[in-house]
Amino acid sequence: MADLGTRLGRRVTAAADAAVARRGAVSVLDTFTALGWVTDRAVDTWRQGRVDALQELVQAPLDTQRAAIGLLTAWAGERGIERREGEYLAAARDRRELRFTSDAAPDDERGFRGHWVSPTATAAQRGREERRRTKAPDLEVQEAEGPWECASCGLADEGPKLVEDGAPHCLTCVDLDHLEFLPAGDATLTRRARKESVLSAVVVRWVPSRRRFRRLGLLVEERALATAEEQCLADDDARARRRERDAVRRAARDVVFQERFAAEITRLFPGCPHDRSRRIAEHAGARGSGRVGRSAAGRDLDPGAVRRAVVASVRHEDTPYDRLLMEGVPREEARARIADGIDRVLAGWA
Repeated sequence: MADLGTRLGRRVTAAADAAVARRGAVSVLDTFTALGWVTDRAVDTWRQGRVDALQELVQAPLDTQRAAIGLLTAWAGERGIERREGEYLAAARDRRELRFTSDAAPDDERGFRGHWVSPTATAAQRGREERRRTKAPDLEVQEAEGPWECASCGLADEGPKLVEDGAPHCLTCVDLDHLEFLPAGDATLTRRARKESVLSAVVVRWVPSRRRFRRLGLLVEERALATAEEQCLADDDARARRRERDAVRRAARDVVFQERFAAEITRLFPGCPHDRSRRIAEHAGARGSGRVGRSAAGRDLDPGAVRRAVVASVRHEDTPYDRLLMEGVPREEARARIADGIDRVLAGWA
């Protein structure tokens, strides 16, 4: 029987209890994210099929991952929560099942798919959890950085490409060339066009400076785009008034959220000065910033997300990290040099 009294057991218990309190449910992936073993960005990379197995991105040995899953199962057993299995599908045309481990051992794969929904979860929480477990990720089309050759037809191309199993395919070969491009910017038009379109794909561009993909827009059916535009024209005035009211409400909610984020920083790091925790919360939670506080985990006050916000602040304000970058030190080397300094500050605050 797994011992929940160990250090790892206590961390798993805290992560699971926090997830259930927020959402009424917890999964193995939720727990690994809260433990800081894998980031939301890494999970997105895996779900888009850019790596063979999630294990390649998890910053913990496989035996430790297995131990955490055992502890999570023991935690659920103590609380009488029934285990379920989630469905993890790739953002590819075949919607193939994603792999968690390199050797795809059946026991490990089943273990990673574990989900637990609390008996006390509300109907709304149960519905959201069901959608999270079953919704397949969007198809993703990448903007080309230069000429490339289609792996299906062998022709040279310079347009967008769908990458599957590490190989690029032109939109004609993947039957997406009939779709129209809708630039990002109008959330209502995008949402309505996606809803009306039977087939759609997200268009992204790789941003080297941030080492991540940025969303450019959506490929949708021409008929769906026309319908969505008609719907938007019909209620444009009403939506303008609603946007004004929503702007006021959002500003108030942002203040409340940042206060909660700062309180969670204080809970995790009692030694962090009050003014510092407030500044970290305001920075991480700024609307439209794309920072960790605006991620799904950040909005849920996931302990792993909160810790990453604190680590980022310490990295830039309490170590020579920025100076090292200006001196031309590679990013990974600079991070390695200041790792001990970050640990000392966090230990003092904890």
